[in-house]
Amino acid sequence: MILQPSYVIPDLPPSGVNFETPELLKALVSAHRHLAELKGYAASIPNQAILINTLVLQEAKASSAVESYVTTQDELFQADLHIAEWVSSAAKEVSRYREALMLGFNMMRQQQGILSNGTLLALFQSLKNSSETFRTTGGTVLKNEKTGATVFVPPQSGEQVQSHMQVLGQFINDDALCELDPIIKMALIHHQFESIHPFSDGNGRIGRILCVLYLVHAGLLDAPVLYLSRHINQKKGDYYRLLQAVRDTSNDAAANVASWQAWVLFMLNAVSQTAQQTVQLVGGMRDLMVTTKRRLREETPNLYTQDLLNNLFRHPYTRIEFVQRDLGVTRQTAARYLRQLAQAGIVREQSQGKHLYFVNEPLVQLLMQGEQELDASSEHN
Repeated sequence: MILQPSYVIPDLPPSGVNFETPELLKALVSAHRHLAELKGYAASIPNQAILINTLVLQEAKASSAVESYVTTQDELFQADLHIAEWVSSAAKEVSRYREALMLGFNMMRQQQGILSNGTLLALFQSLKNSSETFRTTGGTVLKNEKTGATVFVPPQSGEQVQSHMQVLGQFINDDALCELDPIIKMALIHHQFESIHPFSDGNGRIGRILCVLYLVHAGLLDAPVLYLSRHINQKKGDYYRLLQAVRDTSNDAAANVASWQAWVLFMLNAVSQTAQQTVQLVGGMRDLMVTTKRRLREETPNLYTQDLLNNLFRHPYTRIEFVQRDLGVTRQTAARYLRQLAQAGIVREQSQGKHLYFVNEPLVQLLMQGEQELDASSEHN
């Protein structure tokens, strides 16, 4: 049986929709204010690799959780030690998400900010460890996980998928095609991508990567440090309901306008709230770096270097090999540094089997506390 798509992919921006209502404009101002604050806070961290490595890992964890790949912080940090036997299947999925996001970010920088379909294909192939490209055959449907009922049928033929993705790529990169604010445009792009559903798997995660990379493309962030997926995971029911409402109302002009506005409002609020939460986390990391720097200078003055401090914050769980690489010292010297730091109480030495690693406990506690506070706040929203 040949399946027929249940939704006609519209031109973007959708015609007849007013995205300048008082409610949307108020939410848009808030989103811009908090994104600008996050951009400034992120710039205050001396080594951007610290933020990118640590916060992208948190984003990867949250985005993977939306798709039910659940892992603990401890599993996540252990996986970052690159000790193969410690990596669970869920942690491996999270690690691949981070690798895909970083690949996309680096490809954008190499392509002068262009966010191309080639980049999206590379993201998918990295995420799924596959050589697949866009879907070329029919049969893809989206079903309700609980009931098994078909919720949505995306475009079926490879020609349709390819054509829609080509048009979407032009919309993403050609600002002359749309005068809408870039955060609103991000919400439209995400919806369109999820409706095209161009890949055989991983569309949700690729779509969330696309959101944060587009904000970098638009100059609203310098690096992909927005922790957007946690909000989507916390509001998963609303996210999927509003996503589908736009499709379900496509044959009723008035209802469709309201559905598009509700969807965009959800995404604006997601950006605003996530940016505020990420500012708090970045501020906490900045303060903790200052405290740790002072302790290093006072308690281990013969060890202190900025590279060592960066290592302890880039890797919440670090290894002798990481310090050896980052500081350009011998293995013996790196081991001596870490043991002295452990004796001073700046890191905690931990062994498991034949493997030895060192934990920046204040940083781990900060990240875990932030996660608990975000979960608690979501229960009251």
